Amino acid sequence: MSTRSKLLWYKEPAKDWNEALPIGNGRLGGMVFGQVTKEKIQLNEDTVWYGGPRDRINPDALPNLSKVRELLSQGKLNQAEELAKLCFSGIPNSQRHYEPLGELLIDFNEEDYTHYYRELDLNNGIVKTKYRSDGIDFQREVFTSYPDQVMVMRFTASDGNAISFQANLDRGNTRNLDTTQPLSSNSLVMKGETGGSDGIAFSTVMRVIVDDGTVQTLGNRICVEDASTVTILLSAATTYRFQDPEKQCLEVIASAEKKLYQNLKSSHIEDYQTLFHRVELEIEDQNEQQSLPTNERLERMKQGEKDIGLINTYFHFGRYLLISSSRPNSLPATLQGIWNDRMLPPWDSKYTININAQMNYWPAEVCHLSECHEPLFHLIEKMRESGRLTAQKMYDCRGFTAHHNTDIWGDTAPQDIYPPASYWPMGAAWLCLHLWEHYQYNSDREFLAKAYETMKEAALFFVDFLVENKDGYMITTPSVSPENSYKLSSGEIGKMCEAPSMDSQILHALFSNCIAASEILEGDEAFRDQLLHLRSKLPEIQIGKYGQIQEWLEDYEEAEPGHRHISHLFALHPSNQISPMETPELAKAAEVTLKRRLEHGGGHTGWSRAWIINMWARLLKGEDAYENIMELLKSSTLPNLFDNHPPFQIDGNFGATAAIAEMIVQSHQNEIHLLPALPKDWATGYVKGLKARGGLELEIKWQDYQLIDVHIKATQSRVCRIRVDQPLEIRIDSGKVHQVEDGLFEFDVQKGHSYQLTFNSK
Repeated sequence: MSTRSKLLWYKEPAKDWNEALPIGNGRLGGMVFGQVTKEKIQLNEDTVWYGGPRDRINPDALPNLSKVRELLSQGKLNQAEELAKLCFSGIPNSQRHYEPLGELLIDFNEEDYTHYYRELDLNNGIVKTKYRSDGIDFQREVFTSYPDQVMVMRFTASDGNAISFQANLDRGNTRNLDTTQPLSSNSLVMKGETGGSDGIAFSTVMRVIVDDGTVQTLGNRICVEDASTVTILLSAATTYRFQDPEKQCLEVIASAEKKLYQNLKSSHIEDYQTLFHRVELEIEDQNEQQSLPTNERLERMKQGEKDIGLINTYFHFGRYLLISSSRPNSLPATLQGIWNDRMLPPWDSKYTININAQMNYWPAEVCHLSECHEPLFHLIEKMRESGRLTAQKMYDCRGFTAHHNTDIWGDTAPQDIYPPASYWPMGAAWLCLHLWEHYQYNSDREFLAKAYETMKEAALFFVDFLVENKDGYMITTPSVSPENSYKLSSGEIGKMCEAPSMDSQILHALFSNCIAASEILEGDEAFRDQLLHLRSKLPEIQIGKYGQIQEWLEDYEEAEPGHRHISHLFALHPSNQISPMETPELAKAAEVTLKRRLEHGGGHTGWSRAWIINMWARLLKGEDAYENIMELLKSSTLPNLFDNHPPFQIDGNFGATAAIAEMIVQSHQNEIHLLPALPKDWATGYVKGLKARGGLELEIKWQDYQLIDVHIKATQSRVCRIRVDQPLEIRIDSGKVHQVEDGLFEFDVQKGHSYQLTFNSK
């Protein structure tokens, strides 16, 4: 496999944040600019959020719930929405927001330089900067270690005693509230609070270790003169996790300082590669452009050139970002992962749970990064606590619920005063589908036993919340189709509604998962029967007057036919209720829906385009999926390959990474579909380490669109079903293969065993 496909590289320093390169260990992140004279590393720590937990539940919600429902059933939309603004909106209306930790600023003596080069090596998670000044070659390496929980910088030069600089820590416009002061001759601490009477206190410690030369603190800076090599260690902590953040930082630094730089580096690489090397992907590129810098390749794509190699890189970059922003004992990846440079970031840089936070974790299981999924599960557990209060106080329901946003504290009350989004009670239900997804890929019964209680509690809310309408359907009300609006024949625009299609689709999935889990765990029969009954009374997916999947229970006109959200196709992806083989009529309507969205300007945000790629892949439309990958790179990708909403939003990176995997292997229909959406430009390729539901790990090689061989490793004993779209015969190296129908084969696999499949053309 080519190592160049795992490299982002550039011929010049980053001019701004959108060109800087990210590093992270889940908890501590940095954006490395690679400036020669004035280097900057923008810093983040995942728990630096403004303010503490609050009860924002509006006490007037429950007394007015029946009135809002009555107004909606009578078609008095504006009255319902105005009442909801007053009575349902949280008090105050906004949750907490994520903040930057600060900046590490380093002033060097070098001004004139040549032979500049910087890279992010995805193979080892290290950012490197090189240049020549006054005949001396300088190099900097930066990484963030998960095992040692420090950011590590290493400066070297081809001549001895050539490195001199001044370094300090800063928080920009908040510097009057925060302090930076020396701790010793080679250490600084920056500490402060994020704001609010209950703000989170933080500390950041930087220590500089030199070979030769001198190091001293002057004012709030560390000054190095004539060093031969320099190692900088940086740690950060907050009161969210530690009673004394400064003490914690010093302990982490002291532990790291006992190790040689090479030991810190090797332990970082070993840990990182344990995750990153699980998966390989190389789609053959006949027009190799890896000799060009990443930004130039991206620009050429914008001019219409193809670059399959850059798609390989983009896929690996997505896996790198998930490893870097979501590890055990960290918070989940936010809208920006862990990388945020603004004190008041777009959408608060928190967790938007009507698609975006969920999309962040679409690649976790299929890309063999189950551990990176864990922070999301811990957030769900935190949300249960506040979600029970929200369910009780707002709706007089058991169980727990959440609306379309949450934050570091698991806040579940409505966010904003925005009728198209705020009053949507499905956030917890959707998040709990990730628990079942994790089980499907890993078959961990112990995990399922714990997860079932959470899934059940999310379902229990809707046992109480659903109401029966005049047609006998059990419906959600009030609700919305996330962030979209509809138009009545009178011309009135509505946002809030009864039973948007997505709600019923999410509940169908949640109820089905709970039913399946209770059967596996062999218990809770009464609740299972209750869910079976409720599921049978949910509104069915309907086809509207344009041949599209209806977004609402009524076939309303869309106020924005090109809207970025495509919520009514949840049943296609990430759910499995619509498929070309099982529900061909609905699949055709889903295709109509996608085309209508795109014809009216849909996919104009990066994350929306990423969702569209996944949907085309599920429809087995490889060319359409590939066309939208190209469009994502051309229109919604920044020079550092970050996704551009605009502005930067990381869900597009994660969604597109998952989509590339979805084009190569699918396993959502109780079978493994090999190369289900392969475009003509992906004629030859190789992938290793992708996972399929059922505890199966895959290695696939294809050439000229034909499968060559497949290896399957089983982590549980089961029947394995394989679907291929080519007229092939399948053989395995042990056991017998049974052909179920054209293109579908099955055979038994045993836990801990591997199987090689070979293919012969019929």
